[in-house]
Amino acid sequence: MTKFAQFCFVLLALPVVGLSQTALEYAPAPADNPLKGFVPYVEADQWERFPHSMEFHYFALNELMQGYESFHWSPIEKILATAQGRGCQLTFRVMMEYPNRGVLVPRFLIDEGVKVTKWESKESDSGICHTPDYEDPRLRRALVAFVAALGEKYDGDPRVAYLTAGLLGLWGEWHNYPREELAASKETEGLVLDAYEKAFSKTPVLLRYPAGEDHYAHAANHLRPFGYHDDSFSWATLDTGRRQDDWYFMPLVKAAGATGKWKTQPIGGELRPDLWEKSFTETPHPRSQGFEACVRETHASWLMDSGLFEKRFPLSESRKESATKAVQLLGYEFFVSEWQIVGGEIRITVENRGVAPFYHDWPVELEAGGKRIARFHLRGILPGDSRTWTAKVVAEGAEYRLRVPNPMEGGKPLRFANAEQGDEWLVLP
Repeated sequence: MTKFAQFCFVLLALPVVGLSQTALEYAPAPADNPLKGFVPYVEADQWERFPHSMEFHYFALNELMQGYESFHWSPIEKILATAQGRGCQLTFRVMMEYPNRGVLVPRFLIDEGVKVTKWESKESDSGICHTPDYEDPRLRRALVAFVAALGEKYDGDPRVAYLTAGLLGLWGEWHNYPREELAASKETEGLVLDAYEKAFSKTPVLLRYPAGEDHYAHAANHLRPFGYHDDSFSWATLDTGRRQDDWYFMPLVKAAGATGKWKTQPIGGELRPDLWEKSFTETPHPRSQGFEACVRETHASWLMDSGLFEKRFPLSESRKESATKAVQLLGYEFFVSEWQIVGGEIRITVENRGVAPFYHDWPVELEAGGKRIARFHLRGILPGDSRTWTAKVVAEGAEYRLRVPNPMEGGKPLRFANAEQGDEWLVLP
């Protein structure tokens, strides 16, 4: 060995002054991490039997609006209090049409002469429907006024997880199939979209149908700041290549040019009711397109599935175990892979091992010696990406720990996918 080689060998063998590095152990995050997972209706009779962090509810417009400038928020406040009492945020939808529930159009609009068409739908035994004239200027004015008031009241409210746009069509799903002549026009849809875009900048809003500029029925929304919800998830989700299935969710996403929408806006929905009874069992419905494939293709963060939360659907231990593994596929999953001290700086590396980013602006808090020394952010870390947070070392030998508190009082904290994760804090070993 030459003298130069010996010199290099000695340099390599010397310890790096001020360097300490620790790798952490991965473990799946809890099934009830906030703002993701499976979601029951608030009124589900066994809402407590499967872990969750969100609940869902429909509101009728006529119970919330009595005039163009007169609103009644107590029905929403009551349901928000119920969900919050269970440690859950609420996702909700306001609608004017629901089969067999009578007329849900605000009374003052009917008194002013807005026409309501009564008809019977035999699709899936849906029943008697009451559809308002969506092209009436008075109804349009009311819709725009309501969205503005709703945003002023609830945009950024920590009790609200997501909002599905609703208001138009059966179940607020922006269609009146098979009576499509009664559906809202592109112009009416555009007015509602404009109103939501103006009123909501913090709470994510999700739409039922992706649509590009040339969509035959819906106003273009692919460039607007809204996510989507697939309410026939795993039944009519994946692209089959058949022309008769071009109404499925992913074909619509592709046709709209919105395949990258999930990177900035959330995807949610509902497992098709036909699948509830057999979901996550050894004998799934033969029409199921495969839960995992659908999640990975759509990058979904949350889904309603009443099969897990209602007593009419048995929930064995094996089914619950399968559903727990399934729920951990949804949304984000953040793993703190390592941390190190280099000189006077602490560096913490976090990876997103999920299928979607985190869409809310919740701060990550770093504490040492019982004092908060830095705040970081999870928003924008895409699946497969990592981020390194840095802060100054405050004291030699101090214990460092991380947490992501829920801004809603009593809400579940976000927990990392780490074996070292506690109920709230991740203590860096």
